Amino acid sequence: MSEMVERLTDIRATNPGAVGEALAARKRRPLLDDSGTLFLLAADHPARGIVKVGDDPTAMADRGDFLERIMTALERPGVDGLMASPDIVDDLALLGAIDGKVVIGSMNRGGLAGAAFELDDRFTGYTAESIAAANLDGGKMLLRIADDDRDTLPTITACAGAVDALASRGLMAMIEPFASRREDGRVKNVLEPDPTIRAIGISSALGSTSAYTWMKLPVVPEMERVMAATTLPTLLLGGDPGADAEKTFEGWRMAMEIPQVRGLVAGRTLLYPGDGDVAAAVDAAAAIVSGGAGSARKTEVR
Repeated sequence: MSEMVERLTDIRATNPGAVGEALAARKRRPLLDDSGTLFLLAADHPARGIVKVGDDPTAMADRGDFLERIMTALERPGVDGLMASPDIVDDLALLGAIDGKVVIGSMNRGGLAGAAFELDDRFTGYTAESIAAANLDGGKMLLRIADDDRDTLPTITACAGAVDALASRGLMAMIEPFASRREDGRVKNVLEPDPTIRAIGISSALGSTSAYTWMKLPVVPEMERVMAATTLPTLLLGGDPGADAEKTFEGWRMAMEIPQVRGLVAGRTLLYPGDGDVAAAVDAAAAIVSGGAGSARKTEVR
């Protein structure tokens, strides 16, 4: 066991109140800085039962290693913060790693990967109330829309309520919508333009106001036509890089040219790069976020 893990466990066992104290004392910053863009790390995969990266089925299973990778990434220039489940946020708060960072709490993790109830994506993490109490900056929710599965409707309803609850507190509501379907008993996201456009329209209209709503979208073909479906600020979804990380990076570069695209949320691609160099992978992604033509337009219209 690493010294860091031992220290965190000792604090949790002997002084659990230290978590709330660390969060309350956390220094916050505006959601967007002068760049007009937002680059966040994603660290909520284990909460949905996902520890696989590429061909390694347990890459994210070592919590100490996972935290060390996150902290390495958070220290790199251009990284604005992270989106994570409560356990990860609490650990990082105790370590002082999220001071001056944007922190978005992951809200619904109940749709466990591969489970029969995967599309009934219950809110088992943060609530809007707890996000505000923890001194965080917003909440993220996953919404997989499958017309052939009734479990989609409770999630749509819950997301609408979360949008309103966050907006009433002036906090970002980040919706990650997918068009989905079941194939051979497993949920598959349909990464095609027209189904994605439909999912954007449905998720954009959730709640009684969209004033604080952002999209988190995968890079799909015809991305410019897809993004024409919304005026909501959008962050790109990093996803699992698979065998071709450079292809993933090129997709980000092209999508960052679109005015509605304000940045990136990436996890496994950057925290577990093929060559093991987290800092270099994060720096390359930060350059994409800050270097697109869209970034210049964003700064001008702020």
